[in-house]
Amino acid sequence: MYDYLIVGAGLYGATVARELTDVGKKILVIDKRNHIAGNVYTEKVEGINVHIYGPHIFHTNDKTVWSYVQRFAEFNRFTNSPLANYKGELYSLPFNMYTFNKMWGAVTPEEASTKIEEQRKAVGIVKPKNLEEQAITLVGTDIYEKLIKEYTQKQWGRPCDQLPTYIIKRLPVRLTFDNNYFNALYQGIPVGGYTKMVNNMLSGVDVRTGVDFFEHKDELMKNAKTVIYTGSIDAYFNYSLGNLEYRSVCFENETLNKPNFQGNAVVNYTDAETPWTRIIEHKWFEFGKDEEGKNLPKTVISREYSSEWKPGLEPYYPVNDDKNGKLYEAYKELAAKELNVIFGGRLGEYKYYDMDQVIAMALEKVKTL
Repeated sequence: MYDYLIVGAGLYGATVARELTDVGKKILVIDKRNHIAGNVYTEKVEGINVHIYGPHIFHTNDKTVWSYVQRFAEFNRFTNSPLANYKGELYSLPFNMYTFNKMWGAVTPEEASTKIEEQRKAVGIVKPKNLEEQAITLVGTDIYEKLIKEYTQKQWGRPCDQLPTYIIKRLPVRLTFDNNYFNALYQGIPVGGYTKMVNNMLSGVDVRTGVDFFEHKDELMKNAKTVIYTGSIDAYFNYSLGNLEYRSVCFENETLNKPNFQGNAVVNYTDAETPWTRIIEHKWFEFGKDEEGKNLPKTVISREYSSEWKPGLEPYYPVNDDKNGKLYEAYKELAAKELNVIFGGRLGEYKYYDMDQVIAMALEKVKTL
């Protein structure tokens, strides 16, 4: 008999499992995949820690969370500085003075802000009502047309004027030459990969992978006093009220017999003609070297494609519009009636969270338990 059954061996499940184990609770963690670490899972290929489900850069301003993860891994000093490729033209992301100089020849912050203001006034937007208007307000029409419009439509499968403003608000815009994408005090990648870190978090915990919760639900729930469920909330209720919408991504991986493909960890392709949204070159998350500091002679790249989620694909990004928000609230009411079942994490709460937020939520949940 277990005190807690935790469904999902990602960051939320691993954090809760660690904390409850440390106070003497008996825990079973299961995951339907054949590995731990959820979407942050990394796998070694040619000495390179490949981010199998897309790039994950740990970043936070939360000192408590930063101290917590360092119990389980040493972090390198990786700084996320992605590039945008528009039909062979390369631009800096986040949008900063390098971007404005390449786009307009602006040399000073005053020249850049004047150009943005001119384009904003020409469109006449007073209060942005959608992503398109919000983007033009932030960076003007030129940058919107080249670096945002077609990329965002590929990523979300919807025109920008049908998407909410909050999506683009996450994107930094700076009148400086700062190439660090994240405004975070602490940032890096676990040395040895995320799988190694999560494995350390789950040390001494009973973990079973390749176990589908729904196939063995009755038996599993009989053997646990409380269930902590981190999967999709609509899947738990067998989609009885309808499917919540997600965007999914898939990857085309390639090992190349060369030391350097693009010279950067992430390059976004912002034109509509290129079918993938970005190319990830995994070795640059760890400076092109292995754990012993040796230069790696090969490289692994992943072309990332965005698609609408359907059963059989992995749900990545909740589509947090009004329609899905109302449906989630209905599922949340059902969840509140489930005895001894706690819903948590990105899928359990139908909300996109950064990694540090997931860990912070898990630590907070443990306090209430």
